[in-house]
Amino acid sequence: MKKILLAVDDTKGSVRAAEMLTEWVTTFQPETILLLHVEKMLGRSLIGESLESDVDIDEMRASLEGTEYIKKLDDRARRIIDYHKQILERAGFSGIESMVKPGHPAEEILSTATQQGVDLIVVGSRGKRRHDFLLGSVSREVANSADTAVLIAR
Repeated sequence: MKKILLAVDDTKGSVRAAEMLTEWVTTFQPETILLLHVEKMLGRSLIGESLESDVDIDEMRASLEGTEYIKKLDDRARRIIDYHKQILERAGFSGIESMVKPGHPAEEILSTATQQGVDLIVVGSRGKRRHDFLLGSVSREVANSADTAVLIAR
């Protein structure tokens, strides 16, 4: 296993995914661990998720470029990436790369996994929504649609 994608956000599930990765991957050192954080332009709104298209997201991001809102989103993304990177580094991992993309989390995780040719996708089991009882909507969509192995941390 050469390349692992670890999808991260600000949830306990994401922290558990990073911790599980450090516990599970003890017999080998992957060449690359790609930390991916997906910025959601409209927050956690169910309406926002159903209405946003890739074009909408790109247009919104372009119109907001240079604003305080984008700076805060980017600062938040950097803190999330840095936090998870520290977990991996403390466990002795190297070859850690990071990427931040705007968009729908499941779609961006899947497209990044394909583009980067990853061998394994690691995600947390639930985000902040409580209506998805066993698996969060992102982890469920990633598991059901991925062309590669998926490890879902609980």
